[in-house]
Amino acid sequence: MVNSNVTIYTLPCLSDNYAYVVHNSASGTAAVVDVPEAGPLVDKISELNVPVTDIFLTHHHWDHIDGLPDLQAALTGSLGQVPARVIGAKADAHRLPALDKAVSPGDRLTLCGIEGDIYDVSGHTLGHLALHLPSAKAVFTADSLMAMGCGRLFEGSAAQMWHSLQQLRALPQDTWVYSGHEYTASNMAFTQSLGEDNPAIAARAAQITEDRAAGRPTVPSLLALEMQTNPFLRADDPALQAAVGMAGATAEQVFTEIRAQKDRF
Repeated sequence: MVNSNVTIYTLPCLSDNYAYVVHNSASGTAAVVDVPEAGPLVDKISELNVPVTDIFLTHHHWDHIDGLPDLQAALTGSLGQVPARVIGAKADAHRLPALDKAVSPGDRLTLCGIEGDIYDVSGHTLGHLALHLPSAKAVFTADSLMAMGCGRLFEGSAAQMWHSLQQLRALPQDTWVYSGHEYTASNMAFTQSLGEDNPAIAARAAQITEDRAAGRPTVPSLLALEMQTNPFLRADDPALQAAVGMAGATAEQVFTEIRAQKDRF
């Protein structure tokens, strides 16, 4: 059942990051996913006039956590709230801010009255988590699955990232993917460079160009559309394999090659 009481706000931060406020009108509370900087989050929380019960951190990179102290100070200071529970990966706790709840893949937890499931999506970093809220048809993937792309492999292997993406693409196709950056235009250009004759990619490219020209975010994106147009989810698609000259190769080999090409792009 879809939870019609949930609204998710996409908040641009820094130069190209996104943070999210999840508002549950039924519980009268909210949760935050990632804190690149505090200002946009404080503004939205103040506008909603709602208590924040939980702050979920996807991974340890500075541009996803550095705003946490200022956000916490604002919540308990000017906004007059009790401290929010900080949630992050147990496996990565040594590199994250102090956690009130450390979670592991396979765990289920409740944030602002909404049940969520935890996935290990290592590749970009080790210990990177994704948060799936089934009733909201939403998954927060940060720098793992991105709109028309995936994160660079700073710590994990191509095999790990391919496994992570396979987990995410197995979610219901009507899931909205809330990723961590506005990288879609560059990801689109790379996808087009692969040379595949794919009408869905052409149509999406036109929409992305229009959206960015108007200053509209391209995130979130629908998983069904990612399945049609994101090459990193399609490493086992014969049409993509043929386009990159790797017909008959394993999906992991194709993924490894196109990830390496993207790094050089």
